[in-house]
Amino acid sequence: MDRSKYLTVSQLTKYLKLKFDRDPYLQKVYLTGELSNFRLRSGHQYFSLKDDNAVIDAVMFRSQFAKVKFTPEEGMKLCVTGHVSLYERSGRYQIYIDTMEPDGVGSLYLAFEQLKKKLSAEGLFSLPKKPLPLFPKRIAVVTSLNGAVIRDINTTVRRRYPIAQVVLFPTVVQGEKAAADITRQINRANQMGNFDTLIIGRGGGSIEDLWPFNEESVARAIAASKIPVISSVGHETDTTIADLVADRRAATPTAAAELATPQRLDDTLLLLKDFQRRLFNTMRAQIDFDKKQLAKVNQSYIFQQPTRLYENYAQKVDQLTQELQHQEESRLQAAHNTLDQLSNKLLAYAPTRQVKQGQEVVKQLRARLRNAAQSYDQRVNQQLTGLTKQLHSLDPLKIMERGYTYVTKDGRVINQAQQLTPGDEMLLHFADGDVTVTVTNIKEKNNGNK
Repeated sequence: MDRSKYLTVSQLTKYLKLKFDRDPYLQKVYLTGELSNFRLRSGHQYFSLKDDNAVIDAVMFRSQFAKVKFTPEEGMKLCVTGHVSLYERSGRYQIYIDTMEPDGVGSLYLAFEQLKKKLSAEGLFSLPKKPLPLFPKRIAVVTSLNGAVIRDINTTVRRRYPIAQVVLFPTVVQGEKAAADITRQINRANQMGNFDTLIIGRGGGSIEDLWPFNEESVARAIAASKIPVISSVGHETDTTIADLVADRRAATPTAAAELATPQRLDDTLLLLKDFQRRLFNTMRAQIDFDKKQLAKVNQSYIFQQPTRLYENYAQKVDQLTQELQHQEESRLQAAHNTLDQLSNKLLAYAPTRQVKQGQEVVKQLRARLRNAAQSYDQRVNQQLTGLTKQLHSLDPLKIMERGYTYVTKDGRVINQAQQLTPGDEMLLHFADGDVTVTVTNIKEKNNGNK
């Protein structure tokens, strides 16, 4: 045996891994599937993605998983990107995931709904709301140092209630470090303990820009605040977790400052104008959003390649049609087999067949009876012939033909001499006639008889 032709398992596995790593189609894979065998770990995440017909192992390292905003759950439909390679120790191929998104909804939206559900179950949204003081002396503002928020709040407070002091707690309102900074400044204002109202907020932006105000740490800091909190984050159409936990929500920084200060009589017209502006902004934002949604829908593959909608269904119909034909053929063949079996049974129990079988039995019995009768006749004739011969051999006439006679006297057979006396007449019977004789003398034998 030439062992040089044989590879070791390690050599074959390394070769297959090299094939995986060099395949350009496996360097960037877009994959969708159902999350399976998932258990949240502190480090790297190991799980599977599956559909109705296949399953693939998946790995997501800690650094990539830390960027996922939502919490994956068992059975969740996911869209992931990554590269496919071979794990040499087990010899199984798997996908190494770089990004993860829920299938159908954005990850941030899903994370928002998950945190909202969690905090709602804990009762943070139903806590008693702290009333806002009517005449505040000091107002704390947690927002960006250089943004328009602090300028709008200062302008409104000076116009409506200039004796109130506005204190800025500058914070980062966007990015990965923003949530921790906002939480720190909320806690700091509470630790100082000499503020009547606390305003947190920032201007409008995308959900990514507003995300720090959807973080759990910010929500818990607001809920734990001893100072009444007014939340003013984004536009009126934007709703954050901070808005739901806060004691009051304001659509704009100006509205937040108005809530925090007493209202003047001439503010009614300004309020109407503010409502008009907010309505206009809301309508414009809604129209812009609808335009983006329409463009997104128009660019979707459903409209670009509508045939892809029914490709799988057409293939499935073909498979089901073939299965149906196979089942019908199997059922028809089974029916034919059953019919043949029943026909054979019916033929076996048909009257004509039974009559023929009975006639054949009668014929056989007649032959057997005839043979038995002939055998019996032969046997009886043989016995009769034998008995006849025996009878002939015992016939007295035959014996008399050999010279023997017998004696009678007065019609009785005489078989002893002592039955006669001299002078008796007796009859001698011969084979050819009878002779009458008279006894003249009786000679006794030596046995003592006369």
